[in-house]
Amino acid sequence: MITNTETAIILIVDDTPANLEILSDTLAEANFQVAVALDGESALEQVKYKPPDLILLDVMMPGMDGFETCTQLKADPTTREIPVIFMTALSETSNKVKGLSLGAVDYITKPFQQEEVLARVNVHLQLYNLTRTLEQKVAERTAELSLALKKLQDTQLQLVQKEKTSLLGQLVTGIAYEIKNPINFIHGNLFHAHQYVQDLLKLLQSYQQDSPQISPETESLIQEVDLDFLKKDFPKLLVSMQTGTERIQELIQAVRSFSGLEKSQVKAVDLHALIDSVLLILGSRLQGNLDRLPVEIIREYGFLPLVECYSEDISQVLLIILTHCLNAINESEIREQNLAVSVREHEPQIQPTIRIRTIQVDSRRVKLIFVHNGKQISEAEKKQLFEDFFALNYWGEKNNLGLYLSYQVITKKYRGKLDYSPLTTRGMKFILEIPTQIAEKSDR
Repeated sequence: MITNTETAIILIVDDTPANLEILSDTLAEANFQVAVALDGESALEQVKYKPPDLILLDVMMPGMDGFETCTQLKADPTTREIPVIFMTALSETSNKVKGLSLGAVDYITKPFQQEEVLARVNVHLQLYNLTRTLEQKVAERTAELSLALKKLQDTQLQLVQKEKTSLLGQLVTGIAYEIKNPINFIHGNLFHAHQYVQDLLKLLQSYQQDSPQISPETESLIQEVDLDFLKKDFPKLLVSMQTGTERIQELIQAVRSFSGLEKSQVKAVDLHALIDSVLLILGSRLQGNLDRLPVEIIREYGFLPLVECYSEDISQVLLIILTHCLNAINESEIREQNLAVSVREHEPQIQPTIRIRTIQVDSRRVKLIFVHNGKQISEAEKKQLFEDFFALNYWGEKNNLGLYLSYQVITKKYRGKLDYSPLTTRGMKFILEIPTQIAEKSDR
């Protein structure tokens, strides 16, 4: 793109030497660079070698005329934008219309005035410059808008994800709250029920001692209900029920801690307790079945100070990372290998494992390391793991685990780090590093 008309190159195409001389002198005196051609063929060759900024093109020439020359110039993507001004003695309107329809920007009728030629050349060079400048600005603005659109899409995705998480959190918190009261009622009454049963059994034993003689009907009923078994098993049944209600209470507390909706504010959090809560929620996926072994959790907890954060943020990040670990472990690689090994029987099965290690880096940072021995991701997936709209392929289906949003939360909101690295043989390692104090206490 030219920036000054005085540096512009003007190509004059005319088969009349006198016209070439007059126009060349006129343009040279105006500080333009001038190139000349005597016919259309040589003009096209010159344009390919050194494209001019504007072409003064004669119409009536031997061989290839000006109209054909213009047609070929406009057909070539590299030369179609060069302004062309026709020069001819043909003054009929039809000829002018034809020239303009071929892509010319103007028409000068011979004999021409030098001042008119200079005026038209300057005007069209300025228009050409303005057009190119505008195109450049449009391209730059388009790039800016594209970047703004991407940021908007990222923000929208985060808002949608946050809203979905919020709604899910409200749902599970509501369910947990509704379950909590009846479970507490049952759990609290089981203690009294256990005492009542013990009292009844003592009363029954005392009655049997005081009345050893019983009727045949009662003896038959004792044999039918297996009274000795009932006396032994009923207390055990109550203890089992109490253990079950305690388990439900633990799950309710884990769900409440995970959702964090009741206390949506910055607070000091025990990361070990948070990890254990997430593992409790994922308990069903840690258990084995006919297709796979149970997943072993190896906790290597070091000393960690309380971390200032929004507990629901970190809980969700932990859930996403641990879900990825479980998906990788459950992928067909380990499953198929275990099934194949089980046929051979003389070789041990691979124990699915997630190792969780916690470290205090210094007084201001802590590090959480999650290592699984499941499937490694491909090289292409490694490059995109934390990119938006990227989903990993598990069981032949795309699963968006929210790693991009986790990365944004940790790196942008908490000014921390979230990274990963493959292990030598199998498995991967996720490294989560966060400050002990949140960088900015802003409204959520």
